Amino acid sequence: MVGSPDWHVVRNAEEQYSIWRAAQPVPAGWDVVSTFATKNECLDHIGQVWTDIRPASAR
Repeated sequence: MVGSPDWHVVRNAEEQYSIWRAAQPVPAGWDVVSTFATKNECLDHIGQVWTDIRPASAR
């Protein structure tokens, strides 16, 4: 459900962001940076912090 607070924002070593279901283990190489928010809140957070979508190694 989109409005449920059961999502995380995750980020990898290249400073790329994604969202991940809180009930699922986070894949290797990704770290949780924001916890237990709605899907839309997570996407809003990513939109605010990920202003340069190039991988860190390409910047």
